[in-house]
Amino acid sequence: MKYLSEYRSPELVQKFAEEIKNITTKPWTIMEICGGQTHSLVKNGILEMLPKEITMVHGPGCPVCVTPIGIIDEAIALSEQPNVILCSFGDMLRVPGTKKSLLEAKAAGADVRILYSPLEAVTLAQQNPDKEIVFFAVGFETTAPANALSVVQAAKMNVHNYSILASHVLVPPAMEAILGDPEHKIDAFLAAGHVCTIMGMDEYDPIAEKYKTPIVVTGFEPVDLLQGILMAVKQLEAGVYKVENQYVRAVHREGNKMAQDTIHEVFEISDRSWRGIGQIPQSGYELNEQYKQFNARIKFNLGTPVVDGNNECISGEIMKGLKKPFECPHFGKKCKPEHPVGAPMVSSEGACAAYYHFQGVGETVL
Repeated sequence: MKYLSEYRSPELVQKFAEEIKNITTKPWTIMEICGGQTHSLVKNGILEMLPKEITMVHGPGCPVCVTPIGIIDEAIALSEQPNVILCSFGDMLRVPGTKKSLLEAKAAGADVRILYSPLEAVTLAQQNPDKEIVFFAVGFETTAPANALSVVQAAKMNVHNYSILASHVLVPPAMEAILGDPEHKIDAFLAAGHVCTIMGMDEYDPIAEKYKTPIVVTGFEPVDLLQGILMAVKQLEAGVYKVENQYVRAVHREGNKMAQDTIHEVFEISDRSWRGIGQIPQSGYELNEQYKQFNARIKFNLGTPVVDGNNECISGEIMKGLKKPFECPHFGKKCKPEHPVGAPMVSSEGACAAYYHFQGVGETVL
């Protein structure tokens, strides 16, 4: 197939859905890692097409959702310093911190700007030599190359008034943390295609083997997801546990070596706290010794972020696949996109936002 519309084909969607029904003999729970996958599943009515034996649950694959409150508070504190311009992707602005969001800080006078690339922030630093420009570098492995490249560029051009506040998290350690939880119910994973486009597939093989759990890398269109679910169910029904690639048009086993080299030049692996989940060892990126002068935590002496304190949001249970968004007592009541209690209702990849906007729609494919 060559065109995007072909991956939305009602005929192929129906074909794969029927195949899943025909081969499923047992109950299986499959976690889609990425929030983009969740939105497509819900928006396109795919959940209603699956047999009752197949349960899809939502993983921690929304970078906005897993950024802890403590780091949001760090970003807000930086934005309120008189000589700082805090730059961020738009999704981060409405995520609640302990007392306020970045959007509320901006409304109160903080210089907070929405950018589409960290390289724009480097240019902004060149244009404002009397200001400190901080880019709020949030994301999984997918956004790490661009954030790393901005640091490399700043170093090459001697732009010393630029720094990043890193909140990068890694998918494989999160998968292991979920599978290591005795309460987990996961039989198979749909791995995020865009992450694997960067990092490849090799790091998933030990997880599939150790936990006897199939992992299928998929794209985000309806055909991608249903074919990925079919591939996972085939493995489960046959008692096979391996890593497969549905997203062959974008993902190669070795990934993007140039992007990986850029990441490894700038970042080192570190422990990282995840909103609602807690500390996961060796699950994040932090700037290494060579580039520590571009680390906003060091430059502004921020110290250790405060641990999460929002007990109203059940994001941790949702992102570990233990509960669905509508099982939260605040869903659609106290917690709505315009007044979110937690991050999963804010982000364009958040599971709660997907269910709020699209549950019951399901008209895109059919």
